[in-house]
Amino acid sequence: MRKDLEYPFDPEYILKKSKHIKKELLADGTSRMEKRIAVLGGSTTHDVIRILELFLLNQGIAPVFYESEYGQYWQDAMFGNEELNAFHPDIIYIHTSNRNITNWPAPGWDSAAADAALEEQFGHFQAMWEKIREKWNCPIIQNNMEDPFYRLLGNQDGVNPGGRTAFVRRLNERFAQYARGTENFYINDINYQAAAYGLDAWSDPFYWHMYKYALCLKAIPWLALNVSNIIKSIYGRNKKSLVLDLDNTLWGGIVGDDGVENLQIGQETSMGQVYSEFQSYVKSLKDIGIMLNVDSKNEEENALAGLNHPDGVLRPDDFILIKANWEPKSENILAIAKEMNILPESLVFVDDNPAEREIVRAHAEGVSVPEIGSPESYIRVLDHNGYFEVTSLSEDDRKRNEMYQANAKRAAQQASFTDYGAYLKSLQMKAVIRPFEALYMARIAQLTNKSNQFNLTTKRYTQAQIEEAAENPACITLYGKLEDKFGDNGVVTVLIGHEEAEGAEDGDRADGREAGENGGDFAEKALHLDLWLMSCRVLKRDMEYAMMDVLVETCKARGIRRIYGYYYPTAKNGMVRNFYGLQGFEKLRENARETVWRFDIPECYEKKNHYIEVED
Repeated sequence: MRKDLEYPFDPEYILKKSKHIKKELLADGTSRMEKRIAVLGGSTTHDVIRILELFLLNQGIAPVFYESEYGQYWQDAMFGNEELNAFHPDIIYIHTSNRNITNWPAPGWDSAAADAALEEQFGHFQAMWEKIREKWNCPIIQNNMEDPFYRLLGNQDGVNPGGRTAFVRRLNERFAQYARGTENFYINDINYQAAAYGLDAWSDPFYWHMYKYALCLKAIPWLALNVSNIIKSIYGRNKKSLVLDLDNTLWGGIVGDDGVENLQIGQETSMGQVYSEFQSYVKSLKDIGIMLNVDSKNEEENALAGLNHPDGVLRPDDFILIKANWEPKSENILAIAKEMNILPESLVFVDDNPAEREIVRAHAEGVSVPEIGSPESYIRVLDHNGYFEVTSLSEDDRKRNEMYQANAKRAAQQASFTDYGAYLKSLQMKAVIRPFEALYMARIAQLTNKSNQFNLTTKRYTQAQIEEAAENPACITLYGKLEDKFGDNGVVTVLIGHEEAEGAEDGDRADGREAGENGGDFAEKALHLDLWLMSCRVLKRDMEYAMMDVLVETCKARGIRRIYGYYYPTAKNGMVRNFYGLQGFEKLRENARETVWRFDIPECYEKKNHYIEVED
């Protein structure tokens, strides 16, 4: 992650050096997912797109943009055009502002008249959203409205039915209601962004009348960061874990030198209150599934004593791993990633010491290391960076810390066994493996966008695409949940395949050989696996074999006698290069782009899973 694209950043530098930053980002060797983003603007959007591209590249997404003509957001959405129709957007961002409100109330209007104007204005946007959903069926990001830059009625402008401030706030609530009830619809909260930036500066009329910008030029990077955070969250690029230093980060003082009794934490001093507020913020991140870890140069005994301070908010059991030692922090943070089976790119490191931050940046590539400033700024810096942007919040998210803490217990138990099979049997594992169900659609879509290491094709799906696959009679879909005596891991594995007819008349086959080889004795139907992924937190637990067993049963029940599997290599999924070979598939061909495997289902298939009880 680039330091100059993390908050607090220099907007003038980003605007001036955007070409240079883009060139460096494209040359850094990062593997990025490509996404087609249509930007439909109610104002000038060229610079918004230019800067949005930088933040997305920095977050692992290579965007391709469609840009509407000036002010044509509604016309493009409602009627389309040849270019937009051919573009096939993966996501549509509607960049509007209160400059696009056309049905303002007037001073003196009563509630009924203001209500009618509100419904008409909301209907203008709702009709557009519904048309987009019908035509393109892709996620929509919609700006809400910033407060007006003047108040004709003074402080009553937010109270009186004819006040513009009151109208904007009511319209924003209607937008929020629609978002709460609509899948794949997300609000970009420019009302908050303008307030945080400063409404007078954000809405400077000069930029509207001179350039038709809906916001001032220097605010564009702040807007672009927020939009990029929504997009990267939709596509599973959120951070997963906060790794924290202790001394002068979670409390004031050095526990080993000052003693626990002299640490600044609690309500007795103003600085103690600052650290208490930060600890409360950190603890609340657990509620949205952010995993907490410690990386501190300390004696472990002193670290635990500090975390058990009677006025502290955080306790040792709030953390999954506590690395309190004298090893380099960069090595500790890489060890944390390895022990949790997540990538360093999933971690955010918070340390008050600028030297330690720079060491981690240099030697733990991929880890985000914000410039957190003084203790009063810690929350604002983490919050404004949007590392943990929420676009969906599943039960699995809320339980993530518990799941990883249970994994630590499993690792401890494994160490006590000399026979790995006996260890697996001791876990008393139970699985549910079924076709996709409505209850888990959001989680399944989330998994397809998050899992990288154990993902054979690294294809990404929106929730709408997951629902389409579930309803398609030519598709086989399976999800797997796994629990054991330590806890419920939730939905951990997902599989999607599609049927294709196969026979002598079909010509070229998926394995590259001509139809008719081997006497033309082909299966009538074959299944091609488009996706198979698994969460790394259940690696080497036999869940992949349990899924294979159920897949074979499902195929046999549908008259499918052959399965094709595909492996598309990336920089991150090398661990599954030979996955299909371990499942008994035959390798048909291999090149730098893909490996193709085939499995002919025998009449008497011998199950591979021996340790998991699968619910019938």
